[in-house]
Amino acid sequence: MHYELYYWTGIQGRGEFIRLALEDAGASYTDMARVHGDEVMQPFLDGSQEGLRPFAPPFLVTGRQVIAQVGAILSHLGPELGLVPDAASRRAQALQLQLTIADLVAEIHDTHHPIAASQYYEDQKKEAKARAASMRDERLPKFLGWFESVLEANGGLHPLREHSYVDLSLFQLLSGLDYMFPRRMQALRPSLPLLHALQDRVERRPNIAAYLASERRLAFNTNGIFRHYPELDADA
Repeated sequence: MHYELYYWTGIQGRGEFIRLALEDAGASYTDMARVHGDEVMQPFLDGSQEGLRPFAPPFLVTGRQVIAQVGAILSHLGPELGLVPDAASRRAQALQLQLTIADLVAEIHDTHHPIAASQYYEDQKKEAKARAASMRDERLPKFLGWFESVLEANGGLHPLREHSYVDLSLFQLLSGLDYMFPRRMQALRPSLPLLHALQDRVERRPNIAAYLASERRLAFNTNGIFRHYPELDADA
């Protein structure tokens, strides 16, 4: 099986959750925009390409099927790549966890774009500073504390008691937050030992380690979901 992944070039964003799953599984895939340019996505986005029209990238093409939304893509890939348990109930749990990650990712984006995604960060810095304080003080401890409790309840190593795409997504989430809020994440670190141990284990997985060391892995930057603006970070 060969997959086609469509996501903006140069942006370290939602597409990375999909890349990590494909890379970890050693899957055959083409990162289409990186090969052909962002314009390769337009026929899908304007509805002139066969398949269900996606609202926005990332989306995946497999055979004649077009799948959009990170949770839907990973739910589809999980069984094919061996990145989700076999039981239907466990697959539902994986999707639930992934959608909770997506909820937090949406809030992370809105931290630096609290007024409108169409406006530059520089046009909403005052509002972003207030939103960032809420994210640091309230939302991060609530979300990350919940994921820590899920790990603890399931043996401490994996949220589903075995390796899955959720582990990879938690790795990406934590790595992004370490870049975005280095001071706050360092302050929270003692309260999240299981999450950080999982992050370290994922980073050492052979295929992930090779991917992270390759040119295919984009560095975090201020064009993606996780953006580091020093004025938005603090210990608390």
